Amino acid sequence: MYKQILIDTDILIDCGRADLKAATYLQNQSLTHNLCISSITAMELLIGAANKKELNIIEKFIHRFTVIHIDRLVSETAYNLLKEYRLSNDLLLADALIASTSIVNNIDFISKNQKDYRFIKDLKLLSY
Repeated sequence: MYKQILIDTDILIDCGRADLKAATYLQNQSLTHNLCISSITAMELLIGAANKKELNIIEKFIHRFTVIHIDRLVSETAYNLLKEYRLSNDLLLADALIASTSIVNNIDFISKNQKDYRFIKDLKLLSY
């Protein structure tokens, strides 16, 4: 079984915009990793749909990934991250939930927006 890796929303948005770097990165990672996304990321992608056709395309895209849903421990961890980092680092709710998904499930995390996460201890943030 492949090692899991959690992919942040920003990389998936780039992939949807036909960004070659993002598409190549996901393809290469899929050779050695089970690509996962947080349910928050799935919801963020759905919000980007302008119409039913785009919604269907996005849903098919989401099904290429293992979606990890929020549970009580992820929620509690996100709450603690917000208490610790909201004021000092401007941590946002969605980012806290996504980061806590990675931390709780002990999965490496990849994001293009390193500045949004690099201050979170216990997060296994990979460079992109």
